[in-house]
Amino acid sequence: MQVTHTSIGGVLLLTPTPHRDERGFFSRTFDAAIAREAGIDPDAFCQDSLSRSRKGVVRALHLRGGAGEAKLVRCSSGAIFDVAVDLRPQSPTYGRWESFELDGDHQRSVYIPAGCAHGFQALTEPADTSYRIDREHDPADSIAIAYDDPWLAIPWPLPVTVRSPADAAAPTLAELGLQPDRRVAP
Repeated sequence: MQVTHTSIGGVLLLTPTPHRDERGFFSRTFDAAIAREAGIDPDAFCQDSLSRSRKGVVRALHLRGGAGEAKLVRCSSGAIFDVAVDLRPQSPTYGRWESFELDGDHQRSVYIPAGCAHGFQALTEPADTSYRIDREHDPADSIAIAYDDPWLAIPWPLPVTVRSPADAAAPTLAELGLQPDRRVAP
């Protein structure tokens, strides 16, 4: 498994090497030793979740308040346009976002550290997205940010088909008081 550092400090792309043959493929999607070498505490994860999304669905940019939440995200089937936004106030890349195409064929994962928002758009019908999270879910700490925040100007690749009512009502960074006073280019 190869670990690649991205333009946002702490956001890592983990690329496995699937074994392919006439049956299909076999791929290791997580390796505790490699995670440790990359600075990820594999023992911190306490919850695995799975979402299934229809093509065009956007799951808005989500962030956890309080102590934050780190997550390891992978598209196990189908494909997604995955986005991480650095909202850590002391980070030199505060306000920067980066996108990744994750899909079931390559089984790449993105590690998103606490303090970064995460969202994605399903590129296929369906797209299954797996999350490995380092905190138990507490709805009181959940923060959603508008997927179409004009300050971020994320170029979602497809027309948006469906959003949850909470995501549809999500405020912008400016409305949350989180809009950085400086722009860091993606």
